[in-house]
Amino acid sequence: MARSVPTTEPRRGLHWSEWLAEFAGTGVLMLGGLSAVMLDFGPAAPMVGLIPSTSGRLLLTGLLFGGTGSLVAISPLGRRSGAHLNPAITLGFWLTRTLHPYDLIGYVAAQMLGAVAGTIVVQAAWGPTADALHDGLTQPASGVSDAQAIMLEAAMTALLLLTIFFFTSHRSTARWTPVAVWLVVALLVWQGAPFTGTSLNPARSLGPAIVSAHLDKLWIYFAGPLTGSILASGLAWALGRHLLPITGKLFHDANYPTIFRTALHLDPQPHEGLRRRKS
Repeated sequence: MARSVPTTEPRRGLHWSEWLAEFAGTGVLMLGGLSAVMLDFGPAAPMVGLIPSTSGRLLLTGLLFGGTGSLVAISPLGRRSGAHLNPAITLGFWLTRTLHPYDLIGYVAAQMLGAVAGTIVVQAAWGPTADALHDGLTQPASGVSDAQAIMLEAAMTALLLLTIFFFTSHRSTARWTPVAVWLVVALLVWQGAPFTGTSLNPARSLGPAIVSAHLDKLWIYFAGPLTGSILASGLAWALGRHLLPITGKLFHDANYPTIFRTALHLDPQPHEGLRRRKS
């Protein structure tokens, strides 16, 4: 029989190392994700000749964007901070009482700053290509009203959050959360980008909006994803143990400390202890 693991409560305090890891992780997400946009849709983009289909390149962009976030989640940065990389995800974990209010503020600030920093690096690296695409700006497509864009972003973000909640609410599936997020983000970008750009993430939209100085539609990408996060959190509470997360990390590793409420093991794995004794 498996050993019972007590549930720990969210830790209170100023968790600078986690916040810095979240800042760096969000910067990496923007660097990798926006570079995928430049690669697939920029002027003279090499992928245009290889994949003439716009739909095919959108799917590739989604796979690369989502894959970047999932790689951050399993990296040392993500194992430390939990790799939310998105204020909507952090809000959802706070609403489900998985993290302390201090960390809601610290994480969101880190994500916003990291997104801007990452976009600046993208602009410097891609130059005219980044300028031509307004540094990866998200905007509603022609014919899509602001209200429609908000509803679409809310629905897509809610689906993403529900996926995360489902996988992080079961011990047997928690370790597979990065894979699930990767596939869901790829699907949403593939199908949703022609209408809203598929942000799902206020920080992801903030960075390009600030760097390209196009702030007029930014509010949509705060209202939509945050509304989706609230809706998903409400459904999680309604369904109880089936959706309420037992960890605030997209990839929980017992060899890294956690500041979140968790019912997963916190002690180092047996092979780690054996390795330390041998050294």
